[in-house]
Amino acid sequence: MGERKVLNKYYPPDFDPAKIPRIRRPKNQQIKIRMMLPMSIRCNTCGNYIYKGTKFNSRKENAVGETYLGIQIFRFYFKCTRCSAELAMKTDPQNSDYVVEAGATRNFEPWRAEDEQADELRKTRDAEEMGDAMKSLENRTLDSKREMVILAALDEVKSMKSRHATVSVDAMLQALHHTEENMEVEDEELVKSIFDQRSNELIRRISDEDFDDDDDETSTNYLKRRKICDELSSKPTDSLTKENAVAKTRSLHPLFKIAVIKKPTKAADSNRKAGADDTGTGLLSLCQSYNSDDD
Repeated sequence: MGERKVLNKYYPPDFDPAKIPRIRRPKNQQIKIRMMLPMSIRCNTCGNYIYKGTKFNSRKENAVGETYLGIQIFRFYFKCTRCSAELAMKTDPQNSDYVVEAGATRNFEPWRAEDEQADELRKTRDAEEMGDAMKSLENRTLDSKREMVILAALDEVKSMKSRHATVSVDAMLQALHHTEENMEVEDEELVKSIFDQRSNELIRRISDEDFDDDDDETSTNYLKRRKICDELSSKPTDSLTKENAVAKTRSLHPLFKIAVIKKPTKAADSNRKAGADDTGTGLLSLCQSYNSDDD
């Protein structure tokens, strides 16, 4: 079997090719070849999908009378992998592709539709520019502007990549941690300033109310409240919850005092006046009795 796989075979010195008899073969004889399917198709008989790259045996022949710029067009016959129905396709040298001729349909390919649309636009543009010089000049101007915009975008992308290439992962992480720390410090300062302001206002109000009396008890209460205020302002983040803040502010000073004043009624006023009159008459009678001669 080794002699069948060599590229150059041995020809003896007395070999004469004219003595070899010629074999008469048909003019358009079909040749059996093995090939791969260049596209995805669907069989019209059984509906089976045959995908691109499927290997099969086929028969090749020349498409009689069909050429493109002197290039011969070939036709291939092969069978469906499920129902063994005969399918046919041929070459398309104009588009560097294949065309399904019979027995199957080609699956939809979006890039083919885009290519067809681009071809139609190019044909319409060529038809417009055929007899109009101004239109052709306008189209060339638009093309040049589009190219300039594309080049500017490419330069921007290149410059961005060059900047990013100099930045390492460690530097990025360090910058991220630095920004997080700065944000935390700013938040702490903001919260502390708010609590300091509120505590100062509360201390001022307490001092205005407490220093009216010069007792020792008020001074000791003021010191205790001042200590609690300092603790509140020193740790502002510990008192962010509503319950803690309300509890501490209530413990500092009772800002509101409830006093119940009973409003006198008309009946009470009349009783009070009657009592006064009775006392007055009783005193007068005593005085008269003391002033009498008999006593």
